[in-house]
Amino acid sequence: MLLIKKARNPLIAAGFLLRGMKLLTNPKLRLFILIPVLVNIVLYGTALALGYYYVDQLIARFIPDSLQWLNWIVWPLFFITFFVAGFFTFTVAANLIAAPFYGILSAKTMAVVSGKAQIVEQPVVRVIAAELRRALYIMTRMLPLLVLFFIPVINIVASFALSLFGAWCLAMEFMAYPLENEGLLFNDQKRMLKTVWPGALSFGALTMIGLTVPVLNIIIGPAAVIGATMYVHEMQSTTGNAVAKAASPQDPL
Repeated sequence: MLLIKKARNPLIAAGFLLRGMKLLTNPKLRLFILIPVLVNIVLYGTALALGYYYVDQLIARFIPDSLQWLNWIVWPLFFITFFVAGFFTFTVAANLIAAPFYGILSAKTMAVVSGKAQIVEQPVVRVIAAELRRALYIMTRMLPLLVLFFIPVINIVASFALSLFGAWCLAMEFMAYPLENEGLLFNDQKRMLKTVWPGALSFGALTMIGLTVPVLNIIIGPAAVIGATMYVHEMQSTTGNAVAKAASPQDPL
């Protein structure tokens, strides 16, 4: 699969996330959007309730009545910490749980925008191998960046690089759903997205920003899946598709 040159445009690519948000209200997608949203609400709601309870207990136990005025500092710190931690933990957990529904949501989105939805079934061994490569790819790049993050001065550059890599990972994650439905696994996905990396990176960056915004982060996952599906569908090169059909489909593992 090849994508047209316009797919490299950061503004065009990021715009697909906004288009994905507009399609959240489509009745044909409602069920497959509702489930991931409910997963997010349950995870965030449970974490917030437990966090509120234990922070309240800690305040009652360790802050005397004479220092109760400190509550106006403690509670804002708690909510800020919760939403920062939520971005790195609960968002990841919610996406993992909702992943099976995201694949279906991508297929249903394709049916809405193109009138057809084709899912290319892959052998389980190939899928597992591809996902292991994905995990290895992320770990071998994320860990060094995390180490550099704790080194003075260098951590300024490392934090910027970490943000860029996080945006790239999010782009690969959400683009993976429509690309897997097209029969492309991790190596092919990565190779294709590198050809349009400015667009993919802007899509991932805008998704990352959305994941840090309270309430919006509950619906940003489904919106990103829908947007990525429309991006892959509309940015495909017809010439590339013709070449792909003429080539042998049996690629080595």
